[in-house]
Amino acid sequence: MTTASTTSTPTSTPSASVAPLLSIAGLVRRFGGLTAVNGLSLSLADGELVSVIGPNGAGKTTLFNLITGLDTPDVGSVAFAGQDVTGFAAERLAGLGLARTFQHGRVFGNLSVLDNVLVGAHTRLRAVRPPLGLPLLGPLAELGLALLPPAAVRAEEERLRAEATEIIALFGDRLTPRLDKPAHSLSYANRRRVEIARALALKPRLLLLDEPTAGMNPTETAEMLEIIRGLKGRGLTILLIEHKLDLVMQLSDRVVVMDHGARIAEGLPSAVATDPAVIEAYLGHKAVGAANQDDAAAVVPTKRGIGE
Repeated sequence: MTTASTTSTPTSTPSASVAPLLSIAGLVRRFGGLTAVNGLSLSLADGELVSVIGPNGAGKTTLFNLITGLDTPDVGSVAFAGQDVTGFAAERLAGLGLARTFQHGRVFGNLSVLDNVLVGAHTRLRAVRPPLGLPLLGPLAELGLALLPPAAVRAEEERLRAEATEIIALFGDRLTPRLDKPAHSLSYANRRRVEIARALALKPRLLLLDEPTAGMNPTETAEMLEIIRGLKGRGLTILLIEHKLDLVMQLSDRVVVMDHGARIAEGLPSAVATDPAVIEAYLGHKAVGAANQDDAAAVVPTKRGIGE
């Protein structure tokens, strides 16, 4: 789409001849009398980076939770790679290639940076998996593999450690010198980096990033922008929530704007930035947008916060 839209009808994919990797239709999630997500539809094509923005309380993180199996919609559906995955548990979705980070970073504080990242590769383990259909012997088999790992297990572990180290290297001196340090000793920004690295260890088909630059200064934000740009350049499909609109405008193929759980606009970054409905959502005054869209759009990042 080349212009912003204030409708809430289902979006079309960038290419009508290609099925979307992710397609959500009519999602509704209510918490008592509050409707956090209200009839939202959205699609992503392979290799696309779409940003979801909106004021605090717009329903963005709730949307991520519905997509990734941490919550279940009251109405609507989620399809991933052509399969209806509505209501699938998070671990099942991870096995299909869907990975995410969280608005408030989550790491295993007592594990090293390397081990945190290795956790992300758990769905790719093959050699250490006990035979299926042995619910009672399974734990014993796992214990035996841990105590006396055969050559196949050792080779798999070595391969995954090499991959994890390579992923950590994407973040340069921020993480590599701290490879063996416990995550609790890291700065907040570095814990965010570890969380992203862990998601990448899954080798996802779709990566959902929830405010990846939260707590980062301008230099660190610029570094993260280049990392995300590099991931996009490799063809990774990314759904991004971010409150730093300059980053959103530089990275996004499309921008979706939410307010009060609904989609109020969607389109190219340049079109969305000057859409009167978007300006009103952030500033709260329709007249401001009508009077001077460009000036108001420039003020958007400094007014109402962009959070959940």
